[in-house]
Amino acid sequence: MELSIALNRYDRHVPFFNGTVTPPAGFSFRALEVGESTPGRDGANRHGRMMDGLEFDVCEMSFSSFIVAVARNPDLPLVGVPVFPRRLFSLGQMYVNVDAGIEEPKDLVGRKVGLHSFQTTLSVLAKGDLKLDYGVNWEDIDWYTTRAETVPVKLKEGTSVQRIADNANIGTMLADGEIDALFSPHPPPTLLSRPDRYRRLFPDTRAEEQRYYDWHGYFPIMHIMTLKRELADAHPDLPRQIMTAWEEAKTLAYSYYDDTAYSLLAWGRDAFEGERALLGADPWPSGFAANVKNLDQFIAYEADQGLIEDVYPAENLFHESVRDT
Repeated sequence: MELSIALNRYDRHVPFFNGTVTPPAGFSFRALEVGESTPGRDGANRHGRMMDGLEFDVCEMSFSSFIVAVARNPDLPLVGVPVFPRRLFSLGQMYVNVDAGIEEPKDLVGRKVGLHSFQTTLSVLAKGDLKLDYGVNWEDIDWYTTRAETVPVKLKEGTSVQRIADNANIGTMLADGEIDALFSPHPPPTLLSRPDRYRRLFPDTRAEEQRYYDWHGYFPIMHIMTLKRELADAHPDLPRQIMTAWEEAKTLAYSYYDDTAYSLLAWGRDAFEGERALLGADPWPSGFAANVKNLDQFIAYEADQGLIEDVYPAENLFHESVRDT
């Protein structure tokens, strides 16, 4: 049986695209490079196409939007697999206008800050991290978003969120000072082309993110792997087999760095070795138990930000066959 699997072409996913990963017994993978918000070979809007149309058998999905969807419908026709193919620290994704006078997190209070959407995973993480670790309440910031929410939400009363005009560009707005800051996992080219007009909020992001990792104990989750519920119910071993396949692909991806010239980065191997020294052999663990602290904290962020009514057990995100992993 062929399984369509919608992914971004990260290094840990290359084995799915070149056929070097072992599929579950009795199955084959048809890997589709489907973009999250920018076109891939098979189009874009991966999250919406899976959430609304069940277009794929297996799909890399927004962590935040999936949490919201499960809260709305415990019988959602999708189930999670505890594989997390995208991770990011929020602190290095916070950009400020050079003339805004923002020198530290508390200076964001009362300012205009851009986001992709209020429920974008990086947005939720950044708002939550600022409140938990720096005492900066997201409620005291005016938010400007670039797109509609993947899962429609009714925000808490008093939340200041405005959608920018369709013909506006959030990168240009930051560079020109129309907004004061931007939290983005994909800083737009219109911003990157004007490096004299922005800087990161934290001058030494590496040190700040290392502190975060040492304190919290995890590299924050951005995406989760999802599977059609009907497939998981019909083949109870399949969720665990998908975990096994992803772990194999990750191991293969790590091995690419054995070649010093694998990466376009001249010092790619040095960066790989340096990261291992600081974050350990594998900051990308799969399985429920290894990620439960991260899962619980993010669900708490979503509840605090009004994206879900209340916290719920992280086990609810996953098919019952993999809750003991």
